[in-house]
Amino acid sequence: MKFTRRDTLILAASAAMASYYGLGTAQAQEGTTKDVAKLAAVAVPDHALGSDAAPVTVIEYASPTCPHCAAFHNETFGLLQTNYIDTGKVRFIMREFPLDPLATAGFMLARCNGNDKYVPMTDLLFAQQRNWAFTDKPVDALSSLVKQAGFTQESFEACLKRQDIYDAVTVVKDGGAKAGVDSTPTFFINGQKRSGALTIAEFDKILEPLLGN
Repeated sequence: MKFTRRDTLILAASAAMASYYGLGTAQAQEGTTKDVAKLAAVAVPDHALGSDAAPVTVIEYASPTCPHCAAFHNETFGLLQTNYIDTGKVRFIMREFPLDPLATAGFMLARCNGNDKYVPMTDLLFAQQRNWAFTDKPVDALSSLVKQAGFTQESFEACLKRQDIYDAVTVVKDGGAKAGVDSTPTFFINGQKRSGALTIAEFDKILEPLLGN
């Protein structure tokens, strides 16, 4: 992806960008891969779908600029939701693991308008990934895209300057790194680590024994 001088200035205006390059001070919660599904909530609330009483918890660490993550969300997640999440069998949590500054910006924008807007915004980022993340002017494209969700140019730039939102994303990413995440997407399924964009058939094979099928 290419950044114009204007793109760089907009991203650099965010405290996220400085911290992304090693100047941040946010601290991650300790955790282990063995017990990651049972970790206490990170310092900011998880974005979870499904029943709290579901017998299986699936945690995904993702990046909105990751093509494999987009493939999972666009091709597999709908079936996972219909077959397992909406039926009370799986509680699904997506956690942020941005791979680059643009991905950090995407997650910040997803968080800026409240928890009820988070999932629709991340769905939009994944569905339209090719139209904003891999363009000659990605920041302009991202700005145009999120206007569909109610942002103005002013609120777009204001969101990217919010240290609290950046710190929340950083805490989640650092927690994932401490849990052994080094690529996206990475899933923890009742604590079992699986990397890559799993298909629904692969999820069926993993989930059915856990559900007693």
